[in-house]
Amino acid sequence: MKFVLFKKSLEEGAAPIYLFEGEEEFFKKRGEEMLLEKFVAEPSLDFVAYDGSALKGGEMSAVAAAAQCFPFLSEKRIVKVSDFFPTEKEYETYLKGYFEDPQPSTVLLIVNSAKPKGKGFDLKKMPNVTYVDCSRADEETVMRWIFTRFKREGIAADAEVCERIMRYCLADMSRVAGETEKLVAFAGKGGRVTSDDVDEIVYRDTDYRIYEMTGAVSAGNYTKYASVMYELMSKGVDEMNLLNGLCSYFRTLFEIAALKKSDAETAAALGMKEYAVKMSRRQASAFSPSKLKECYFFLNRSIGEVKSGALTPQGALLRANTEIFFGLRANNGQ
Repeated sequence: MKFVLFKKSLEEGAAPIYLFEGEEEFFKKRGEEMLLEKFVAEPSLDFVAYDGSALKGGEMSAVAAAAQCFPFLSEKRIVKVSDFFPTEKEYETYLKGYFEDPQPSTVLLIVNSAKPKGKGFDLKKMPNVTYVDCSRADEETVMRWIFTRFKREGIAADAEVCERIMRYCLADMSRVAGETEKLVAFAGKGGRVTSDDVDEIVYRDTDYRIYEMTGAVSAGNYTKYASVMYELMSKGVDEMNLLNGLCSYFRTLFEIAALKKSDAETAAALGMKEYAVKMSRRQASAFSPSKLKECYFFLNRSIGEVKSGALTPQGALLRANTEIFFGLRANNGQ
């Protein structure tokens, strides 16, 4: 099931075994919190956690043994194991009996963030396992979460406010949640959040700021480009950081334009967030693929010249600003 359905499912009780997987750490953490809030009165007695990556062979039987114990003061006992990737042989030997006949008063919570080493055994297909998909939420889900959080505090916020928070945080729920809480504290119960408040309070990811700089290039707005650049430098981002960030970003734009795949396929191929791919694709369409490639190659060459001592970081960035902005400005489109 998708994570958005997980909370609703708890109204009917807990499943005996959960498997949380996906790149969104916020959902995994929140899912654990929901289970503890609903079923555990005394975590010190009725909650135990294991590092699955440290369990080998017979050590895995400790998880099943812990899950067989009864709760002391709570409705449920929760046994959490992180990054748990048993082999088929380990499953058959140490875990199969419990998975086929789990303790009714225990919730076995498996939370995987790392990738399995080698060919992993698919726990999703095992009996009594409820798989919770913790992959990145879509735009609508993120915006709805922000709106609902504000509504719970009686805070007025329109769609533009919610969208700005989402964009500035690149739809990363961990960041979205943190920045939304800052705005909740700022507005107070019954208050109001405006777009200006978001601009003033929400910290924009460095990746988003590079996105803004690149957008300024396509729009021919050097004032905006320079403003973002100097703001980043005032916050400790040096010339090499900027050169590397711009180089990486233009390379990504070029690769997205060249791949010609869906957002989901492109995100998987490039190891990116799907929402970031969507934003980048919009920018890539403002340039011809050849100009994106030229810009990436120029930046990469400039970084190499700094490393070889042919240019200073300051000189390389100054040259890059002139070439990237004004060169590409004259060559946008086809």
